[in-house]
This record gives sequence, C-alpha cells and structure tokens, in this order.
Amino acid sequence: MLRIMVVDESTERSLHLRLTLERLGYEVVAEVSNPRELYDAVNQYAPDTIIVDTDSPSRDTLEHLCVISESCPRPIVMFTQDAKRESIREAVRAGVTAYVVDGLSAERIEPIIEAAHARFEAFQSVQTELAQTRTQLTERKLIERAKGILMKEKKLPEDEAYRLLRKLAMDRSTPLAAVAEQVITYAKLLH
Repeated sequence: MLRIMVVDESTERSLHLRLTLERLGYEVVAEVSNPRELYDAVNQYAPDTIIVDTDSPSRDTLEHLCVISESCPRPIVMFTQDAKRESIREAVRAGVTAYVVDGLSAERIEPIIEAAHARFEAFQSVQTELAQTRTQLTERKLIERAKGILMKEKKLPEDEAYRLLRKLAMDRSTPLAAVAEQVITYAKLLH
C-alpha cells in the first residue's frame, strides 16, 4: 500500500482527496496546507508519493518541492487548473513527476500515480547510471594521469606503468583509483 502525503491549501478539497485516495486503497499519512511545512512533513512521515492539489502552483510550493526533490526525492503528482507553459516547466524543474491539468477524478488518480512512479523510477535509474559513469570517468582520468607520471618519472612504457599501479593497488588492497590519486599527490609534493 502506497503511503501518500496530500498537499492542498484548501482543507475541504484536501478532505475530499483524502477520502478518494483511501477509497482507492492508499494510505494518506499526512495532509499539509502550508508549503513551508512540506520538508519537515516529508521527513516525519516518509511518504512514498506526494500529491499536490492546487489551482496554480505558488512560488513557495515549487521552491519547497525543489528542496525535497534534491534532498529526499520521491514521485510528486500535481493536480492543477493552471495550463500555462511556464507553470508546467517550473513545476517539472521543481521535481514534479506528473503535472495534471483539470483531471482530478477518482478513476484517473490510480493510473496517474502509477505512471508517476514508473517515470520517477526510470529517472532515478538514469541518475544513478549517470553518477556511476561520472565516477568511472573521474577514476579513469586519475589512472591515466598517474600512468603518465610513472611513465615520465620511471621511464616506463604505458603497459608497465599500468601494471605497477595495479600491483600497488593489489598489495595495499586499495582501489586502483585511490592508488592513482596517491601517486598524483606524491608527484605534486616532489615538484
């Protein structure tokens, strides 16, 4: 069962949304009416999904959603009446996963939440892959730089410089990139 936090400045609308979500089998863990309380509520209740119901997303709401998206990301669904292009773009930049205009009907909520979760998971997967690729590239650059230092200082061919780095890493039970970084640091100290 998904744990949902409802964000709506209108308590009447929020109550209606809560009842609809509960009828659909979701657990509503919190209702937030003040955007400034969003971050603390997310940390306190740890919802799986955040649903924002608003006529038009306020700057304050978008800023707080952005903080949440950066620090503790999760799917965010926004139901609104605001179809302006700039509002949509700002909401997406703030981390909104699904921006739905004029569509808060009970039969549409479940597929929208599912689509938001699928899109969020796909995005998180790409982010993880990108971070791993960046790390590998950084490590590769360190290794290449360390090899260059060993080739120059010890007059070694490239393959022997690489073997020496690998041997040092294995002897110390240290990752190759860490050994490469140490070689670079020592070289800086000596010059």
